[in-house]
Amino acid sequence: MNDTPTVDDRRNQLVDRIVADRPLPAAVERALRTVHREEHLPGLDPADAYTDQAVTIKDNPSGPQPLSCASVPSVVAMMLAQLDAQPGEHVLEIGAGTGYNAALLAELVGPEGEVTTVDIDADVALHAREALNRTGYERVRVMERDGLRGAPEFGPYDRMIATVGIWDVPAPWWQQLADGGRLVLPLRWRGQTRSVALTRQGGRLVSDGMELCGFVPVIGQNGERTAELADGTIRLHYDQDQAVDSGLLADVFASPFTEEWSNAHVAGDESFDGIWLRATAFDDSVCRIEVTQEALGQGVRRPAIPVRSPAVVVGGSLAYLIVQRDDDTAQRPFRLGAVGYGPDGPDLARRLVSHITAWSQDRTAVPHMTVLPAGALLDDLPAGHGILKEDCRIVLDYERNSA
Repeated sequence: MNDTPTVDDRRNQLVDRIVADRPLPAAVERALRTVHREEHLPGLDPADAYTDQAVTIKDNPSGPQPLSCASVPSVVAMMLAQLDAQPGEHVLEIGAGTGYNAALLAELVGPEGEVTTVDIDADVALHAREALNRTGYERVRVMERDGLRGAPEFGPYDRMIATVGIWDVPAPWWQQLADGGRLVLPLRWRGQTRSVALTRQGGRLVSDGMELCGFVPVIGQNGERTAELADGTIRLHYDQDQAVDSGLLADVFASPFTEEWSNAHVAGDESFDGIWLRATAFDDSVCRIEVTQEALGQGVRRPAIPVRSPAVVVGGSLAYLIVQRDDDTAQRPFRLGAVGYGPDGPDLARRLVSHITAWSQDRTAVPHMTVLPAGALLDDLPAGHGILKEDCRIVLDYERNSA
């Protein structure tokens, strides 16, 4: 008797694991069990196609991140649940990837619906086209196109979804999403990324949920900046509207540091990214710090996560999130705090601790987000904390979501 799982077994086992962690709409679960991911990843062992991991399909010769990859299946499922595509709808996907997500969308909208997927890279678009043809989804429209332009000739769309990281909501998308239509995108601000579900209500987009995620950034948006410190062993990643001056911070890590500790504790497998999210809704100084092993070896205080921890930066001082094991007998043995460098480091560390404390009082809360075109009148802005990008304004508000 051969007990080796078949490809179908592996597909269903993966979906079983995803559903056990996060209940899905029946239509999304059915699509995941129907579409053959391995057919979109030729040359890969089918067993590897059904692990909950991303798979690179095109490397980037000029950087560490791939040009294109097949997204983590559980993230694909989460975003499709956010999108809530219905039979007969017209859907636009930005980022064709392997064509796998477009095939799932085709299952969701059915034969009466339409799916258009676009990708700026000719090789990626061709890969998607061939995979979709091979698996019986010839009706999906694949276009080699800058996704920031969308595909107005086939709009308006009931649903739009981006499967690449987006720093700004491009102006052309506003005209292509029908009023009442839904947009799901991995939106990046202040160094962190959330998959945000937005519904168009006239001249604005309003959220009803956001989830932590990470995606390869879209080509053509350059709103994030990087400041290299300590001979390039430490990097700050910040938005173009933030006043970060690397010259003022040149010697900041040569100064003594100050630690401040909160009363908040976490378990080893407990996410604390909500601290970062909450801080962005109140504090314009929040960005991301990346500390290399070389810097750690030179005595720089270890961030909570060396490659991606929230920091606050003002002038020639900064502070960032740290963690230490506090009580091995407790259910949550790790204590959260902040370390500050520079003359105002202690004050900034206390500021970050205040964000930790606020998060700890309601760890699952997420802000309400309103997105408006960049030219929207100030009188039209809802109450909350505003972040200005090139093509849009974002307003974040925790009070509204807790009401």
